[in-house]
Amino acid sequence: MSEAERVARAALTRVLEPGDERGGRWLREFGAEGLLALLASEDRPEGALAGTTEKRMSGLRARAMGLVPERDLEAVHAFGGRFIVPGDTEWPSQLDDLGDARPLGLWLRGRPDLRKWALRSVAVVGARACTPYGAHMAATLAAGLAERGWVVVSGGAFGVDGSAHRGALGAGGATVAVLACGVDVVYPRGHTELIGRIAEQGLVIGELPPGDHPTSSRFVLRNRVIAALTRGTVVVEAEYRSGSLVTARCAQRLGRFTMGVPGPATSGLSAGVHELLRGEGVLVTDAAEVVELVGDIGELAPARRGPVLPRDLLDPVSRRVLEALPARGSMAGREVARGAGMTADEALGRLYELHSLGFVERVHDGWRLTPRTSRGSNARRGVT
Repeated sequence: MSEAERVARAALTRVLEPGDERGGRWLREFGAEGLLALLASEDRPEGALAGTTEKRMSGLRARAMGLVPERDLEAVHAFGGRFIVPGDTEWPSQLDDLGDARPLGLWLRGRPDLRKWALRSVAVVGARACTPYGAHMAATLAAGLAERGWVVVSGGAFGVDGSAHRGALGAGGATVAVLACGVDVVYPRGHTELIGRIAEQGLVIGELPPGDHPTSSRFVLRNRVIAALTRGTVVVEAEYRSGSLVTARCAQRLGRFTMGVPGPATSGLSAGVHELLRGEGVLVTDAAEVVELVGDIGELAPARRGPVLPRDLLDPVSRRVLEALPARGSMAGREVARGAGMTADEALGRLYELHSLGFVERVHDGWRLTPRTSRGSNARRGVT
């Protein structure tokens, strides 16, 4: 892309709102330089611009007047940042999946290469007013992902976002904050230190030029970048109406993996996650399960199972003999044989074998479970 086209795209980030698909169509037809020239002129709209209302054209022309994009580019360079556009070696090509809603360009703070980091990244998003459980799960998931070499992407907000960033940083890992404002603007103010740490150790990125402020619609539109940039999105706590669910649904439309961390069925903050899991979302509880889904072939989570009890290692016939004995008291060998459905000699042979293994003991003319085995038997049978 020519330098003039790059500068024109930088200028257009002050004219078009993020995710403006109509603006994306205009950009395809006229190019950044041509579109900027059309918006700066008083000529009648032509081509794809022809159907634009006079009111909207007036608003766009007002924004396009007096732009000095070089000033924005100098400002971002002054604090060690940069502006990247489609076609640059650092541009993450997965953002092209957004079609006409693709960002015009991205403003960056931080040293790492965004394209390389995005290739192995996972979004961890969720409620701003999260519970201690949500904060714990977000931080634990992010730390586990970071330890496995994955980049954690989130929105820099309070709650789950902040916990995810801190979890990754605390594990010495990589994290990216996608902002809904200029990358030199700290929002929320309470995250001044956190955003500063991310800029030093990771990346802070956004579609809006330096100094631009966040709005409600920009937060929602920012979420599509988080979804497109990453291999998958994990939602940790979200109500039915939640920006995190917007991210998850966008990830689904783009063919990305969508995951959710379950919570209490009585919690309104988990209701949105549970609704996601009732659809195409996949339930995850730790980083290993996330990586199994989004990672390469062979990156499997460990098998989950309860503790293995000694009696679980017995063969089926010996277990049948053991189960024929009562939880309390003793039983004659013939009765054991009858309960186990075998001959007396076969049952006796199994009883002596179980005796040598410490499962049963001899009592006068009968047999009973040892105290250790009896406790395990009572627990299995629900006896207290």
